[in-house]
Amino acid sequence: MTKARREFSDIIKYGILAGAAGGLAEIAWVSVYAALTGGDAAVLARGVTTAAGISALLPEAPVTLGIAVHMALAVVLGVAVAMVWQSARGLGTGGKYVMAISMLAAVWAVNFFIVLPALSPDFVHLVPYAVSLTSKLLFGVAVAETLRRSVSASEAVLQPQQR
Repeated sequence: MTKARREFSDIIKYGILAGAAGGLAEIAWVSVYAALTGGDAAVLARGVTTAAGISALLPEAPVTLGIAVHMALAVVLGVAVAMVWQSARGLGTGGKYVMAISMLAAVWAVNFFIVLPALSPDFVHLVPYAVSLTSKLLFGVAVAETLRRSVSASEAVLQPQQR
């Protein structure tokens, strides 16, 4: 396998892992928020299914489908962040963290002020903006830390071979 192909494969692999970590961080945050406020996190999962327009696919399992959609989107977003992370070689770790968290803040703004009001206006109001923004920022932190650890581990494995 060529070096470029191996690097691309690593970016995809680490992006999937990072996106899954970010998606799980959001699920954990929403679950904690719901538990603390007496809310129901399942309402948000059902809202994802409705917002995605796929409620009819599994009408008897909207929560499961909502979580699956959420995690699929999280993985795609994780891969996108991993690609930018890899291309930002000149930034230090702190700069990459800021970049990743800023990307997620931008994704939140586009979702909550443009996309979701058009697709599913009710979804925007399921949780307060501060809660949904915190969720996305936690996603960014989880993605950044996962990528930092993955890249560090990968570099440690490659070091002896390069000497």
